[in-house]
Amino acid sequence: MKYPEILEFDDALPQLDKFDTIIDVRSPAEYALDHLPGAINAPVLDDAQRIQVGTMYKQVNSFEAKKVGAALVAKNIAAHIETLWLDKPREWRPLIYCWRGGNRSGSMAHILAKIGWPVAQLDGGYKAFRAHVNAALEQPPGLKFKVICGTTGSGKSRLLEVLHASGAQVLDLEQLAAHRGSVLGNLPSQPQPGQKAFETAIWNTLRRFDPALPVFVESESKKVGNLRVPTALMDAMRASDCVALTLSRTNRVRLLMEDYAHFTDSPASLNEQLEFLTALHGREKIGRWQAMAVSGAMPALVEELLADHYDPAYLRSIDRNFVKYGQALPLQLEDIDAAAFRHAALNLMAAMA
Repeated sequence: MKYPEILEFDDALPQLDKFDTIIDVRSPAEYALDHLPGAINAPVLDDAQRIQVGTMYKQVNSFEAKKVGAALVAKNIAAHIETLWLDKPREWRPLIYCWRGGNRSGSMAHILAKIGWPVAQLDGGYKAFRAHVNAALEQPPGLKFKVICGTTGSGKSRLLEVLHASGAQVLDLEQLAAHRGSVLGNLPSQPQPGQKAFETAIWNTLRRFDPALPVFVESESKKVGNLRVPTALMDAMRASDCVALTLSRTNRVRLLMEDYAHFTDSPASLNEQLEFLTALHGREKIGRWQAMAVSGAMPALVEELLADHYDPAYLRSIDRNFVKYGQALPLQLEDIDAAAFRHAALNLMAAMA
């Protein structure tokens, strides 16, 4: 076979996990927005160089821009070979792509193929990949979702983690979105990905599931933090069978104190988020809650937030949004320790077998 091999995305998809390395040669800024799952970034032009060459195209002419661009590309590819791939054997098979499968990926694919590696280049590049993801997420997933429902603090996310560790198929949208799904759900040490990267992560998770087996997912709203759940996926979840997870109010407070310890350590951060609830609860109540946070009365504050905000909101929305909730399978958690979650997960998996 002649290399580099030019692959359309539909032909590359069945072997996507079989390439030794997937190389995104776009600039770091392009890569950061979204990229093929598992791809590394080995840019042939960095962000500043891409602007430099693009400006020359517009302000001088394409010939001068191509000369400068070619010199930069050659230097960058040489550096990548020296620092990343000198130890790769002859059988090393990378897939290389850029924005549209043109000059940038072609330059690297040509050089690596001349060395003797069986290189593949993605025809259409990231643009073709993105079109595939968009089309896939517009279709119903064709999976048997089991939606874990429960009031805030009932342990839905922890149960999903234990189900996954126990071998079940799990779609954890909050984990993919780096957000816990409420006004207090932002993770201080982990910014949310962009919308495109979120959708790619969803697509990459869904494509690996066995349609014959159940997929456990939490009863999310249409948005997880700033990110939108694809409509077709949301519709499928809302029409699916439900599990009603329950946990005592005392244990819910304990669990939330553990999961939101960053707010305990920084009452100012909590109070900043509580401001967003002013329109719902009024200035007087929010001020009192903020004073409780500052004074260290966190358990009492958490219990009031559950009673006055989260539980009423849950009860207003769950029946309306998840049509099978009335026939939900009940699942009681007795405690919040590892043994309790393990017991609940195994019971649930056995019930769904």
